[in-house]
Amino acid sequence: MNKSELVKAVAEKAELSQKDAFAAVNAIVDVITKTIKDEPVQLVGFGTFAVAERAARDGINPATGKKIKIKAAKTPKFKPGKALKDAIN
Repeated sequence: MNKSELVKAVAEKAELSQKDAFAAVNAIVDVITKTIKDEPVQLVGFGTFAVAERAARDGINPATGKKIKIKAAKTPKFKPGKALKDAIN
């Protein structure tokens, strides 16, 4: 499912216009993106969005085989909640 399909599904489920559903989906994505920089976002039953720290490490350039240094980075992570896990299984 891509973003436009998600917007269409939200519009049908919530009985909204596609314009309103598009605004709602964008607002949720924007709020989660901005908030996880400072604190995790927990949606009970669905999961938790947070930022994970990746340490600096050595790697290998696959094209040349040379060793390279990979800088430390922050990366988003998602940990599914129990209700979501149960719904899938």
